[in-house]
Amino acid sequence: MVQKLLIVDDEPVILKGLKYSLEQESYIVETAVDGENALSKALNNVFDLIVLDLMLPGMDGLEVCQKIRKNSMVPIIILTAKGEDSNKILGLEYGADDYLTKPFNILELKARIKAILRRVHIPDLNISPTDIIKIGDFKINTLGRKVVLDNIDINLTAKEFDLLLLLACNPGKVYSREQLLEIIWGYEYFGDLRTVDVHIRRLREKIEKNSSQPEYILTKWGVGYYFKF
Repeated sequence: MVQKLLIVDDEPVILKGLKYSLEQESYIVETAVDGENALSKALNNVFDLIVLDLMLPGMDGLEVCQKIRKNSMVPIIILTAKGEDSNKILGLEYGADDYLTKPFNILELKARIKAILRRVHIPDLNISPTDIIKIGDFKINTLGRKVVLDNIDINLTAKEFDLLLLLACNPGKVYSREQLLEIIWGYEYFGDLRTVDVHIRRLREKIEKNSSQPEYILTKWGVGYYFKF
């Protein structure tokens, strides 16, 4: 199946280069040069993934990301300028799945796109992609990538789903942040460990009754995270 991407950047030269390079990988690529146009396209079309620059005229990328997340769980990779650590974290808080810092290597962007689009395959799991997994109060549909908790549908981003699936299927096993980066992000990713912390925080906010006193995803201080039910 051909996959469709939306690339958003206000620099025409970068946008043209990304579109050409990604089309060589057989993706269908649409583009946008500002926040309003990007949001309109994202809400009125079906994309498999969005690459979103944060520094946009008018509506900035953070606002676009936040508004997309209110309506869609489409995977989002944000692009930030070097040194904009606060925007990286905000982007993840607003629901982005990953980020790249400009300037970046197009091969790295392609690797991250492929990793996110790839159907989850986690070495620690021995499940069929058609399984419906029941764990405590959770029902996890691995094919539809949907989660139901106490008969309520939980909307998770791609990486939040992958994290929950891994942890829930290995209850009591503690994973370090480095291990989670390697397993969940799916490529040789040696980025900011805060990426994991932000995704865990967002996941807790969605599945825990009180995210400050979690019942399911717990922290083993100085080691990592694990699932308890």
